[in-house]
Amino acid sequence: MYMDTGDQDLAKSAARGDAASFQALLERHYDSIYAIAYRYCGLREDAEDVAQEVCASLATKLHSYRGKSQFKTWLYRITVNAARDLHRKRATTGRLHQAYAELSDLARGEAAQTASDVAWLYQCLDRLAESLRETAILVLAEGMSHKQAADILDVKESTISWRMHELKNQLKAFATEEAQA
Repeated sequence: MYMDTGDQDLAKSAARGDAASFQALLERHYDSIYAIAYRYCGLREDAEDVAQEVCASLATKLHSYRGKSQFKTWLYRITVNAARDLHRKRATTGRLHQAYAELSDLARGEAAQTASDVAWLYQCLDRLAESLRETAILVLAEGMSHKQAADILDVKESTISWRMHELKNQLKAFATEEAQA
């Protein structure tokens, strides 16, 4: 019944208390919520915490959805904000070590270099300013356009373009530092 219903209609109905509409929204978007949380946090456990927080708070937050942007864009913004909050709470090096260990466990044979590169990128992400980290996750990991990332982060598209330029410069600087060390 809800398969053909658009997100905005489901959101309005769920905000009015329709449990089935709320469940349909969660089922439709849970994988996206988890994926963006995982890409932002880098750890399965943290992503699960963020996804759970977003799902739990969505019922009350639906009342603030006005339909000015796509529901998915609005939901991504909520997910990014929840991930930001968790990141601030758990900004420790232990997370990086655990992420590196998980990536190392997954890497075998020819994939070892790729896993090493991914681990290096996760380490670099933690060294970046929050705005650059968020932009990198949305554009590089999620494959979003600069416009989509700008909508989610509530900035101008030119800001996203500048951040991507700055991100490339900082990654080059990190690589140069490590090569000289």
